[in-house]
Amino acid sequence: MDLDRFIVRNAGAWHRLEELTVRARRSGQRALAPAEVDELVALYQRTGAQLSHARTYYDDPGLTSRLTTLVAAANAAIYGSQPVSIRSLGRFLSETFPAAVYVNRRFVAAAAALMFVPALAMGTWLASSDEALNVAVPQEQREALLQTEFEDYYSSAPAAEFSTRVLINNIQVSFLAFALGVFLCVGTVYVLFQNGLNIGVAGGLFVHADQAGKFFGLILPHGLLELTAIVIAGAAGLRLGWTVIAPGDRPRGEALAEEGRRAVVIVLGLMLCFIVAGLIEGFVTPSDLPDAVRVGIGVLVELAFLFWIVTRGRDAVERGLTGRFGEEPIDAATTGRSPSA
Repeated sequence: MDLDRFIVRNAGAWHRLEELTVRARRSGQRALAPAEVDELVALYQRTGAQLSHARTYYDDPGLTSRLTTLVAAANAAIYGSQPVSIRSLGRFLSETFPAAVYVNRRFVAAAAALMFVPALAMGTWLASSDEALNVAVPQEQREALLQTEFEDYYSSAPAAEFSTRVLINNIQVSFLAFALGVFLCVGTVYVLFQNGLNIGVAGGLFVHADQAGKFFGLILPHGLLELTAIVIAGAAGLRLGWTVIAPGDRPRGEALAEEGRRAVVIVLGLMLCFIVAGLIEGFVTPSDLPDAVRVGIGVLVELAFLFWIVTRGRDAVERGLTGRFGEEPIDAATTGRSPSA
């Protein structure tokens, strides 16, 4: 059976499954008649088998994505949502949040380029050009930053107070990077680009003054995780904006609502990252530990975070999760696939 015939033949059943799922999730299964509950379960199982067939025989990402969403939503409607608990929080951190980030991995790469390419370009330019440095940073400000201002910033308040202040600032930046994406990506691009330029200016200034060790010793312990989190928030914003531009075969409002649920998962998950980065910036960065130890702590935390996101996110996505609230893993017995397929 070719793809068009497959879609035409089954579109009515998919629409019916979506209709029953929406009613069940809005008002509970009690809103359905007993015969409709049986129909919901039967359509869920049938669509799960069709999802497996589509993955195996049709190279159509749009169809696969639609069927995955249908099956996952029906799964949640049938099995219900769990009350908030330590178990559900653990599942959010081990499956939902990593899946949301992993699904966005191409947008994460784009957001990283938007931040770090300008940072590298600006830093290299200022580090190698006296004229550029004079234009970018006035002489008095340069001297203040190099001598005391940059380093004193990290001990400008008691560690707990400073950590809280940093946390609030990082949340504000990430929220802007995420929320402004809805304006056709323009706002997110600006936030990422501007942050990259600021990093490049500071780095170029210290490298030009032969104080690169001081700069990286102060910025890397907390900055690796902090900047990664901002990039991930920016990626969520870019995906929101791209959904407005190109919603695919979904109505624009429906597509935006679906991506919004995933984006909220990402922003909530990043709160933990910012808490950890704020604690490092408040207690480790200004400490008397050797530079190698402080930077080592930052590198270990960053590697642990990336390993967690990639391994847990890839596993969750392979089991049918897309990182939206209320999803359940698609049972391998339902789809006819092994979890590692």
